[in-house]
Amino acid sequence: MKYKKFIYKYALLSIFAMLLFFGCSEDVLEETPPHIITAESLFLNVEGFETALNGLYAQVRDDRGGNSENNLRGEIYLNGTDNMVPNHRDGFARVAEDWPNTNNPTEGTIVGVFNWLYRVINAANTIINRSEDPDIDWKGGGKTAEENKNYIVGEARVMRAWAYRHLAYLYGDVPLTTEEANGANIRTDWVRNPVSEVWQQVKSDLLFGEKYIPVEPNVQGKITKGAVQHYLAELYLVLGKPDSTLYWANQVIDEPKYKLITERYGVKADQPGVPFMDMFYDGNSNREEGNTESLWTFQYELETIGGSYSIMRRWHMSRYNDIKIDGKTPLELTVERGGRPRARMSLTKYAIDLYEPQDDRGTNVALRKFFILKDENENDTGKADVLPSGYSYGDTIWLNSDNDITYETRNRRDWPYSRKWDWADPLNVNGGKQYNDQVYLRLAETYLLKAEAQFKLGDSPAAAETINIIRRRSNASDISASDVDMNFILDERSRELVTEEQRRYTLLRTGTWLERVQMYNHNGGNLTTERDKLFPIPQEVIDANLTSVMPQNPGY
Repeated sequence: MKYKKFIYKYALLSIFAMLLFFGCSEDVLEETPPHIITAESLFLNVEGFETALNGLYAQVRDDRGGNSENNLRGEIYLNGTDNMVPNHRDGFARVAEDWPNTNNPTEGTIVGVFNWLYRVINAANTIINRSEDPDIDWKGGGKTAEENKNYIVGEARVMRAWAYRHLAYLYGDVPLTTEEANGANIRTDWVRNPVSEVWQQVKSDLLFGEKYIPVEPNVQGKITKGAVQHYLAELYLVLGKPDSTLYWANQVIDEPKYKLITERYGVKADQPGVPFMDMFYDGNSNREEGNTESLWTFQYELETIGGSYSIMRRWHMSRYNDIKIDGKTPLELTVERGGRPRARMSLTKYAIDLYEPQDDRGTNVALRKFFILKDENENDTGKADVLPSGYSYGDTIWLNSDNDITYETRNRRDWPYSRKWDWADPLNVNGGKQYNDQVYLRLAETYLLKAEAQFKLGDSPAAAETINIIRRRSNASDISASDVDMNFILDERSRELVTEEQRRYTLLRTGTWLERVQMYNHNGGNLTTERDKLFPIPQEVIDANLTSVMPQNPGY
C-alpha cells in the first residue's frame, strides 16, 4: 500500500523568522473545533505522531521539488560540479555559471534552502520534544508503548540528522538547536556552532534511529534501517574513520533483504532494456514492487493532499522537442520519450564520455543519445513527428556532445541526458511536474562507500572487487587493484549515480571539489574559488540576529 501523504499543518515557518503558529489555542478561543489540528490536539497518541511524521516526510520530499516548477531545491548540490553544468540561466544555474557575482547572501536558492532545512529541523524537534509528555497514549499497532515511542522519535531524529547533514556540507558552521521553536522562546542571539559539533549531533541522531528503524519500513516511502546505516557509513568518512565506514557499509550489504538488481523485473521486463534501469521505471521503484536495491524511495501522488511532486525530469532532460533541423522541430512530446523537458542543467562532456561502449549505463536505454522518428501510429500521443527534408520515419536523430557546454553555447537542445527521470502523465504530456515514485538512496552507493573505505585502509584489491560487483551488473569490464585511486572511485560514482548522487557533497568530502570543477565544468567552473566551497549564511538570518553578531563565511 502506498505511503499516505498529509499536509504538515504546523511548524512551517523558518526557525529564524520565529513566527510559529499551531492554530487556535484554548487561551484565545473557548472552543476548539474538532476538525482543526493544533499541537495540543495532535500530539496525544501514536496516530497523532504518525500524522506529524507524514508531514515531516512531505517536507523532506521537497528535496526533489521546490517552491515552484522553476526552483529545484536539490539543484544546490547537483549543479556546478564536475559532472553537471548549467544549461539554462534560471534558478541556481545563475550561481553555478557566475560564482563571483551571484553566489551571495541574498541569492534566492541559497536563502530558500537554508530556511527549508531549518523548517525540517523544527518539525523534527517538535515531534521529539512533544514525545516527552507523560500523558501521551503510546499504545497501538501490536507494539508496546516504549517500542512505539522509540520508533517515532527514531524517525524524527534521523530526519533531523538528514537536514543537519545538508547544512554542514552547504554552509559549514551553523546554529545547532534541538528545541522546538514555538513563539514563546524567540531568540535573537544565535551562534554558529562549529561544524564538528554539527556532525556529532548527526552521529548521535543516526545512531539512535538505527536502533529502532526496521530493515523494512512499516509503510512504503519511509526510511529503512539500511539507509540510516548508509548515512553512518558516509559520516565516518567525513570523520576520518574508514574502519567504521567499512563496518556500517557491511551492515547494509550483508542484510539479505537488500540486494543489487541484476536481473530484469517489473513493468518493462518483457521489453528491450537492461537490469540497471528497471528500478527507475514507474511501478518498479518501491521495495514492494521488487526493487530490492532501494534503501529509501520518495513517493509522490497526483491530485492528493500532501502528495508533493518532483521536477527532476524538468531539470535534467534536454529539450528534445525544440531541436531544429532545416527550420523544423521534428520530435513530438510523448510519454515514451519522458514528457516535457527544460534542461536547466546538463551532464558535462566528462560525465558522458566516462562509459565503455558495452557499459549498459552508457547505452541509449540509460543515457539518451538518439531518437527514432515515428509516425502517428508509433507515437503514444497519436501525433506524428514532423519529417525534416531527406528524413523518413524510422530514421535516427542523434544528439551531440562533441563540444562541451560553455557560457556561449548553453541552451543546448540536442545534448545527451540521463533517462532516470523519464516520466509523463498520459493525460498531460506537457505538464511540468512529475508524480512517479523515485529511488532516493540505493545499495549501489553503499558498495561505493565501502570501496572508498577499503582504499583508504590500504586494501586496493578488496576495493577493486567491491567496485567490480557494481560494474559487472552493467557489463563494464573488470578493474584491478592498480586501477583504484580516488579519481577512479569518483569516476565510478559518476558512472553509476549521475543525477542521483549529491555530487557536491562527495567532492567536498573527498577534498576534490575545486580541482575537479575547474577541470571538467566549462560553464562557470573556471570562476570558482576557495570561497565557493561553502555558501554564505543568508543575510536575512544575520540581520535578524539582533543581540549577537553572527559571522559570515569567509569571502562574502
